[in-house]
This record gives sequence, structure tokens and C-alpha cells, in this order.
Amino acid sequence: MKSVNPVNWFDINVSNLNKAKEFYETVFSIKLVDFPIEFGKQAGFPFDPKGLNITGALVEKEDFASNGNNTIVYFESEDCTTEENLVEKAGGKVIRSKMSIGEFGFISILLDRDGNTIGLHSRN
Repeated sequence: MKSVNPVNWFDINVSNLNKAKEFYETVFSIKLVDFPIEFGKQAGFPFDPKGLNITGALVEKEDFASNGNNTIVYFESEDCTTEENLVEKAGGKVIRSKMSIGEFGFISILLDRDGNTIGLHSRN
């Protein structure tokens, strides 16, 4: 990883996308954008694709259980497999190996030593 801020995306898991959208749109005076259904029920926070800002999405989960670990921060990577191969040696666990998210690249889902869910994102 480069020695710059590696965070580029976050997911906030929710039980009901419409109610969650209403909450975030009201509290932050913003308009979220629904993603194509092939990505599941998701709505993205606004962002400038030409800017250097970080953004993310609300993600509806059928098996949602309210707890303190429902937000996933994604770290940018050249290739998810590189960091994924180091996770178990470092005391973590791979939850979901590198998978395609279509035109947006690839992600991996991991647990750190404390059981926090984190993600990796790469274009390759």
C-alpha cells in the first residue's frame, strides 16, 4: 500500500434501505443515489468522481443484526490478493476472498484481530 490515506469507501449495513435513506438524507441534507439492483439494495452517498473525496453506501442486509460492527471501511489496494494473503499470518481471518464487483473492480472482506470487519478494494 502507498503511504497515503488508504481509505476509499465505506458500507453502512442497515435493516431497511428506505428508512435508512430517509434518516441520512434528513440528518445531512443530502440526496442518496440508488445503485443498480444487481449490486443488491444499496444507495450511495454523493461524491465528486473527479475529486479526492471518500464516499460509501447504505447496504440493506436480510440477516441484519444491530451491533457495533455494521460499518465496513474499505482500504484501497493495488490487488486485494496481496493484503488478503497476509491476513491470517497477522492474526485475522478472510471472510470473503477477492470477488468481482463488475465495472467497479474487486473487493475482499476481512476480520482484524479484534473481530472488526474491514474491506479491501482494487481495480485489478
